[in-house]
Amino acid sequence: MSKVIITCAVTGGIHTPTMSPYLPITPNEIAESAIEAAKAGASILHLHARDPQTGRPRQDPELFMQFLPRIKQATDAVLNITTGGGLGMSLEERIAPAHRAKPEVCSLNMGTMNFGAFELAKKFTSWKHEWELPYLEGTKSLIYANTFTMLERIMIEVGEAYNVRFEYECYDFSHLETLKYFADKGLVKPPFLIQGIFGIQGGMGARIENLVHFKSLADQIFGKDYHFSAFAVGRHQMSFLTVAAVMGGAVRVGLEDSLYIGRGELAKSNAQQVRKIRRILEELGHEIASPTDARKMLDLKGGDRVGF
Repeated sequence: MSKVIITCAVTGGIHTPTMSPYLPITPNEIAESAIEAAKAGASILHLHARDPQTGRPRQDPELFMQFLPRIKQATDAVLNITTGGGLGMSLEERIAPAHRAKPEVCSLNMGTMNFGAFELAKKFTSWKHEWELPYLEGTKSLIYANTFTMLERIMIEVGEAYNVRFEYECYDFSHLETLKYFADKGLVKPPFLIQGIFGIQGGMGARIENLVHFKSLADQIFGKDYHFSAFAVGRHQMSFLTVAAVMGGAVRVGLEDSLYIGRGELAKSNAQQVRKIRRILEELGHEIASPTDARKMLDLKGGDRVGF
C-alpha cells in the first residue's frame, strides 16, 4: 500500500463569494488557508488567485506573487499553479502566472468541453457582487477551450521551458487518450499525475462506476507510468475520495471542489476538509505522503528551483 498524496485546491475559479463566507479571496486569506491546509496534511497545494475586492478569478502574476513566497516560507508543500484560471480567460492570461513563478507543478486541463456551472446560479436570489450571476449563467453557452494547439503550447512553453510537471486534469474518458497522444509524441514524460474529475456538468458524472472505468482505462493505457488521483465535486466529495484511495489513488480536497464538510454544513476552512479525509484514510490503514514523498513519487525538480 503506497503512501497517499493529499492535494488541497484552496479557492478555485468557480465558486463565488456569495456561496460561502469562508472562501479565501485576498492574497492574505489564500496564504493563511493554504498554510493551514499544509499543516493539516496536504502535501500539494493547488492555487488560483482572485481579485481582492470582488473575488472574481484573476490570473494576474502579481497577485500570485503576494502569496506564493509566503506559503513557501511557511511550509514545504509542493505549490501547484493553475493554467486553467477562470472561465472565459485567454491562454495568455491563463499561463502568465506559470511564466512568472516557474513552479514545480501546474494543472493542465486535457480537453475542450462544456463546463456548466449555471445550475449553481439557481441556488441564490441575491449576490454580493455584480459579476457572479452572469459569470455562472454564462457557462450555459460557454465552451471551455483546451485545444491540441493550446495544450502543446503549455507543454512546451511551461513544461519544457521550466521543467514543470503537470497535474493532468481529465474531465472525460477521452482526455486519457489525449494525454497518450502527447506522451507518444514525447512532449510529456512519466510519471504522470492523472487527476480524474467527476461531477462537473459536461464531464464525467459522479458515479462510482465511472471512477472504476476511468482507472481501468488509465491502467490499460499507462500501466505503471502514472499515479492515479480522483475527486468528485460537491456532495460526492468525501465518498469519492475514500473509494479512490482504496483503489490505490491519491486524493484532492479543498474549497475549489466543495464548499461543505458535511450534509448542509459549510466547511470553515480548507484544513477542515484535509483533516477529515486524513482521518478517514488513516483509519483505513493508509499512510499520508509528506511533501518529500510527493516530490519523490512525482519526480519533481524541487522547491529550490522555482521562480519565487
